[in-house]
Amino acid sequence: MKLKDKVYIITGATSGMGKAQALLFAKEGAKLVLSGRDLDKGAEVLSSLQKMSATALFIPGNVGDADHNHELVDTALSAFGQLNGLITNAGELGLGEITTLTAESWNKTFSVNVDSVFYLLKAALPHISRNPGNSILINASIAAFKSFPNHPAYCASKAAAVALAKQAALDYAPIRINCICPGPVDTPLIHASAVAFPDPAQAVAAAEQATLLKRLGLPEDVAELAVFLMADTSSWITGSVFTIDGGILASR
Repeated sequence: MKLKDKVYIITGATSGMGKAQALLFAKEGAKLVLSGRDLDKGAEVLSSLQKMSATALFIPGNVGDADHNHELVDTALSAFGQLNGLITNAGELGLGEITTLTAESWNKTFSVNVDSVFYLLKAALPHISRNPGNSILINASIAAFKSFPNHPAYCASKAAAVALAKQAALDYAPIRINCICPGPVDTPLIHASAVAFPDPAQAVAAAEQATLLKRLGLPEDVAELAVFLMADTSSWITGSVFTIDGGILASR
């Protein structure tokens, strides 16, 4: 097991990439503290983990709230006595052109996509021992590097998350801190994003065809990369940004 007895916090763990990470990390022996907004979906994830005889706790809440992030860290420390790292997955779209996007939507997008990362890093870093066996992963997006119609808040916030991950790696080495930037992954978020286009179904199909591999990514594809970057097999990797997008950026 690549992550045996290591303790991780995973946010956005009730669906999509976060859920896939929780299941694969548990398979690799990790102990987990999971965060999400949906109680029912959180209970479903816990049920799946319990069937695997995994050790996991679910704390519902809003990652944009600083107190919730402190609760996640406190729970990990009180339940397991240590914290080896974390993965941030929660995402908000904030759809609309700059001139029509409301300040409320802009602020909510940055709260979920950037502020939550800052709050969790701020709460967790004092309790993560400074050694390369401990690792942090920030889930951003290729939207940090590629513009999409009606996604100004999302693109700007994901670029900020990439910059924050790189800065954290500089300041807190030898804790390893990296960033992953997925392309179109088959999660509820991509289908919600597609409503910004005149024909949502066509937009999803176009995203699929834009990849060199001609398919949407799966949450499990991203989870496999996450395990590699959190495990000791990547012990000389930090401050790096990994695109996992089926080749979209390569084809620009």
